[in-house]
Amino acid sequence: MTRNPITLLALSAVVLVSGACQRETPSRQPAVTTVRPSILLVTLDTTRADSIGPEAVGIETPSFNSLAQHGRRFRWAYAAVPQTLPSHTSMMTGLYPAGHGLHENGRYLSPAQALVAEKLHAAGYRTAAFVSAFALARRFGLARGFETYDDDMPQPRNERTAEATTDRALALLSKPSAQPLFLWVHYYEPHFPYEPPEPFRSRYASKPYLGEIATMDQQLGRLVAAFQQRFGRDAAIIVVGDHGEGLGEHGETQHGNLLYQATMHVPLLVAGPGVAPGTSDSPVSTRRIFHTILDWAGIDSANSLRGETSVPTASHTSEIVAAEAMKPFLDYGWQPQVMAVEGRYKAIRAGRVEVYDVIADPAEAHDLGGGTQLTRGMRATLGEYPIPSLEGAATAEPPNVSDEERRKLASLGYVASTTKPVVRANAPRAADMTRLFPVEDQAAGLFVREEYAAAIPLLQRILTEDPYNLDAALRLGTCYSMIGRESDALATYQKAQSIAPQSQDVRQYLGLHYARGSEWQRAVPLLEQVVAESPDRVAALEGLAHVRERQGRIEDEVAILQRVYTLRTPSPAELRHLGEVAMQAGQTTAAIDAFEKARASQGAAFGNDLELGVLYLAANRLDEARVALDRVPPAHPGYAMALFKRAQVSVLLHDPDAPARIATAREHANGTTRELIAHERLFH
Repeated sequence: MTRNPITLLALSAVVLVSGACQRETPSRQPAVTTVRPSILLVTLDTTRADSIGPEAVGIETPSFNSLAQHGRRFRWAYAAVPQTLPSHTSMMTGLYPAGHGLHENGRYLSPAQALVAEKLHAAGYRTAAFVSAFALARRFGLARGFETYDDDMPQPRNERTAEATTDRALALLSKPSAQPLFLWVHYYEPHFPYEPPEPFRSRYASKPYLGEIATMDQQLGRLVAAFQQRFGRDAAIIVVGDHGEGLGEHGETQHGNLLYQATMHVPLLVAGPGVAPGTSDSPVSTRRIFHTILDWAGIDSANSLRGETSVPTASHTSEIVAAEAMKPFLDYGWQPQVMAVEGRYKAIRAGRVEVYDVIADPAEAHDLGGGTQLTRGMRATLGEYPIPSLEGAATAEPPNVSDEERRKLASLGYVASTTKPVVRANAPRAADMTRLFPVEDQAAGLFVREEYAAAIPLLQRILTEDPYNLDAALRLGTCYSMIGRESDALATYQKAQSIAPQSQDVRQYLGLHYARGSEWQRAVPLLEQVVAESPDRVAALEGLAHVRERQGRIEDEVAILQRVYTLRTPSPAELRHLGEVAMQAGQTTAAIDAFEKARASQGAAFGNDLELGVLYLAANRLDEARVALDRVPPAHPGYAMALFKRAQVSVLLHDPDAPARIATAREHANGTTRELIAHERLFH
């Protein structure tokens, strides 16, 4: 049976978003190059397509414009998702979010997903990355394959300027190497708040967002000039936006919640060997950057943008571009949102279908309605794009992310829910709930920063307007619990239970509430059930560890905390607590391990050298015990004990100064150590 070619194209697109890295267009052989070029990928965070380039109005971007004159600019490039981490992950894997599994920031990419840097490094490329915000920190999974991954962010902003990032990249470019280089540089400048430096602050005083773009363009010029000077005609360059910025259009001030052009239409240009200069009017997805880099590296030419033409031909079929915005679905249970673009038409499915002619109506002010204007391919893409399962890892807490790191994400405006929402057929559309976007973001940020009293009125408003918002109900209950409003907390948790009677999240939050108070015994069955059902639930494990401590089951507490710290990175204070508890339980090896990790993190600020020295002595690691005990300062409240233990170590090591050590211990003895010294057989 002969199948319709449009249907075949749509099915190919759907298979690709599901995770298989397949071609969407017929094979094309790249232009022959004698040398594998060095490749520069520059990603421009939060950059709208209409804010940069020769067609931008009200702003001058000479660096981008100059590069565009020598490369191919794609007028209709689309991000795969309007958030930083998942969008970059699509560029680095060649997959839509449904394929690589990241749908919002603060999640962690599976090690099973192959990254472009890994492929280039295996092919003999030197690889380096310089990112400018914590949202792309190495722990989220994109550092694999990079020999250098510079994510060192100044505190407390958790981002750095384009100038600082460029300086670091130029330092690397100054180092000689015979290998071709793959260099990724990420600029974060246009992200809110918009605070451009001079002269751009004054030049764009009424439009500071554009001032940030101009600032970034200036550094782009520095970077590109250095890269081209270093590699000459063998330089291959891609410049692309990861997503745009709403700036109030369609009710969205920033980004992440909607699929309109303001946040999805991004700049993209490709320049280098085998790229014909000019402009392409074909819609393309930024995920194809992955394939383009592989093409230049001589690994695989499939789906590359190097040979992209402006008009579809018999051998080149127009791509159906897909995208998603799942944050409102995953966090609040609102309608999932999927986008499909073909030619000049764009369709959004979110409860109902919207259709726009983005060329005639770039502001998307006139919805043409769903159905008749769509090709079979677009309808199939909208209908068959996989919606993430709420039972899967997509909504789980990301591994190795501590509370402090969640606060870092919150400082950038990124807070994801850790609650599985209530999904219902009549759920609201995100486009109809824009009034709550800033309230949700502000409330979530306050909650993560533990400003509970300030978060309460915001969460109350959310629940008034969205009564089935389980995440808001549980956070409100926690706010009441943390400030001691017991009856309000229990009433709110009962409301949460009425929203989701079988919810594991409700049991967890209620268990944590009880664990903090005088009725802590009521937490035991709740938290035990949650952990039995989900052994990797960090918050439930932490609550259960606290309960075990109150029960006096110290060995169980140690085991649970050790499990927690394999799932996320502990703070130095948490490691010290684990060391103390393990020491109390007589688990010397576990205690030493915890204290050593804390000291490695804290350096001179580490305050448990006495405990560590005692543990080394118990483990017969005498040289290490000597060093640790010598670090205990005279002002330490346990200094007398440190001198006593140090004298024991000297005797066991047969040090010539052992008598002097014993005398010093006697001289500085207190009520506890005086008796120990008198009965210590080593000293006689």
